[in-house]
Amino acid sequence: MSITAASPGSAMVPPHNLDAERSVLGALLLDARQLASMQLEVGLTAEDFYREPLGLVFEAMCQLAQLNERVDELTVAAQLERHGLLERVGGAVEVEQLAGWVPAAGHGLQYAQIVREQAQLRRLLTATYEIQASVHARSGDGAEELIDRAEQAIFALRARQLAGRQRLLSAAVEEEIERLERAASDEREIPGLATGLRELDRLLGGLQDGRLYVVAARPAMGKSLLSLQIARHVAAEESQRVLFASLEMSDSETAQRHLAAESGVDPERIHLGKVTADDWPALLSAAAASAQLPFHLLDDGDLSLTKLRAQARQLAQRHERLGLVVVDYLQLMRAERPTGNRVEDVSEFSRGLKRLARELSCPVIAVAQLSRAVEQRPDKRPLLSDLRESGQIEADADCVLMLYRDDYYDRDSERPGELDVIVRKNRQGKLGQVATRIDDRLRHHQILRVEPGTGAPF
Repeated sequence: MSITAASPGSAMVPPHNLDAERSVLGALLLDARQLASMQLEVGLTAEDFYREPLGLVFEAMCQLAQLNERVDELTVAAQLERHGLLERVGGAVEVEQLAGWVPAAGHGLQYAQIVREQAQLRRLLTATYEIQASVHARSGDGAEELIDRAEQAIFALRARQLAGRQRLLSAAVEEEIERLERAASDEREIPGLATGLRELDRLLGGLQDGRLYVVAARPAMGKSLLSLQIARHVAAEESQRVLFASLEMSDSETAQRHLAAESGVDPERIHLGKVTADDWPALLSAAAASAQLPFHLLDDGDLSLTKLRAQARQLAQRHERLGLVVVDYLQLMRAERPTGNRVEDVSEFSRGLKRLARELSCPVIAVAQLSRAVEQRPDKRPLLSDLRESGQIEADADCVLMLYRDDYYDRDSERPGELDVIVRKNRQGKLGQVATRIDDRLRHHQILRVEPGTGAPF
């Protein structure tokens, strides 16, 4: 079926199916046990009904079910009358006649899906009208902002059933109990995605949906390498789709590091193109294995929030779900409408990434640069106050991981090659520190020790 676009003022009738709407209500009058499935599986609400009186009848049925009362012609009519709505739906006679509309009472769920689909089509039309109106109005917004707004409106339709809605605390508690029951029966040690660093996962509970993780360090500490390793682990071991957006490393550099890690070939030889005949079998095997990885590269040195959101939404829609987004690194992102104040621009980036994590219901890792204040102190271990250009990063982040290498500052260090991953902020867990060492082929991190942190987890 094709739908011809029309302006809001045209005589075109919006998509609807009154027979399906009446059949839904009739099926519920004959068997109200289907109501829960219509609400939970289909996501049907009173707003999905084209005719307001039919939506009012459905709402009355939902109210009765919430009160654990019977749903039939008499109780529905009485509920409507209590709220002064009976006459608006046509009286008790109109309610009684609904039971005769349904072709088959057992097919209520299918009728509900038809009603829901028609409602989504109406919302799609409304969204297109609003997009057209915003383009004509402009109001000083550029094309990128208008396109982003349009994408957000369309994405909201697809993800409408996941959108936040007002509901009772008891419903959220029930979902949490179900999650805990699944976790108890699951062999996994952590609720979120594993990073590949087991002791770090125990501190964080893994990478969890809707949360923003910041990996921060001074240059040359290994923050890009660590974030890439985590992304590769999520794609390879967790089989989750990953979007790796690098503003610092090119696709070629990322591919070189991946090949070195997978093949075990010296990364310097790969970089210089000096591989030997003995290296080729391992390299070709690594290349073949990469074809199966759900790992997407976004190489854009001019990346803005709008571009990132568009790419992430596209992947989420095309593949139903996006498992992880990584941005390397935060302060290199381009402000679409620069304020002239870098702190404000970076603050907007961190807020946007947090919103993206919630919108897509997936973890987002943002690599961040630390200020030079670290270098001015006798103790070079980074603090939250060292986050460069914006304290908003700390506020938006659910978790802040800071990296420190003692041998970077002290050539005679007793800890050569060691990297400390310091959990400075963890909104849902403990603080602490994991000492690790990466091997010379960039293949894995070896956990050396774990040190507890201080501070409350919440």
